[in-house]
Amino acid sequence: MTRRTLLLVARGVTSVALFGALGFFLEPRDVMARLVEMDPAWVSIALLLSIAQVVGSAWRWRFTAGRLGLELPMPRAVSEYYLATFLNQVLPGGVVGDVSRAWRHAREADTRASVQSVAFERLSGLIVMSVVAAVSALLLLGDVSAGARMGLGLLIVSGLGWALWTAGRARARPGSTQLMHDLRRALLDGLAFPVQLSSSAAVVASYIAIFVMAGRAVQVDMSGLMLAMLAGPVLMSMLVPMTIAGWGLREVAAAALWSAAGLTASDGVAVSVSYGLLVLVSSLPGAAILGLTLLRSGDPGRRGDPNRGERAESQADAPAPDSRSGAG
Repeated sequence: MTRRTLLLVARGVTSVALFGALGFFLEPRDVMARLVEMDPAWVSIALLLSIAQVVGSAWRWRFTAGRLGLELPMPRAVSEYYLATFLNQVLPGGVVGDVSRAWRHAREADTRASVQSVAFERLSGLIVMSVVAAVSALLLLGDVSAGARMGLGLLIVSGLGWALWTAGRARARPGSTQLMHDLRRALLDGLAFPVQLSSSAAVVASYIAIFVMAGRAVQVDMSGLMLAMLAGPVLMSMLVPMTIAGWGLREVAAAALWSAAGLTASDGVAVSVSYGLLVLVSSLPGAAILGLTLLRSGDPGRRGDPNRGERAESQADAPAPDSRSGAG
């Protein structure tokens, strides 16, 4: 068994083990009862909102790619984002879909810019989500012990220190000047900053809104504002690459945060599982795109790309290519 296979198995085992620990300390029947009785109206609204979320994320990627001089038609961006979202949900690590998205785009565009467009687009959302989660955590833990607040402060300072250290190392590497130039062009210069900030804020707001709807779907008796404040720290836990799509770790984080806020831990787990199920179901269009890609992989003229035929037809109709960016 290879090291990579062992790592994938370990992440799956970790998810199962964390759920097992929750089952030991909590009452699983309470959580299951809420999940079985999920409100279909809230589920439907959340799934509809997830469509806007993917479209908004795809538009942000298209804009970022355009800032780096790449063409990325909006239909292609949406289909690739759905595919990436589905792969991130079903494969360990949570980034396989994004790697696939960058690789598929790089086959027909500049490799460096293709990889950067995905990385910078995700970085834009991560920065906004981190700020929201940090502010929420500080507000939620305002009434707990000074030791807990100090621990959270140290965690934030450590995270900032690690980010600065990583940035310093990146600047010392060959090609760092070009990297920083591309980063400024994609995220900071001119129109880029307000567009990235507003689009990422909208996408993060949709994450939080779906989390709130997940709570309403399992009929948790809590204000929408409190659910929204709990969402940020819980969802940030999914970034730790030790489980499959955050399963298990997200639920442990929810139980801990609910308890720290003086709430019922099993309610937090129910909301977290509800959110995970909603995200998984909303990613299923990506499964259809994956199936279509695999079916067409046998055709040498369309290998692995369900959009290639459409691009070929549009190129045949076009009088000549131009050098303009495809950003909105």
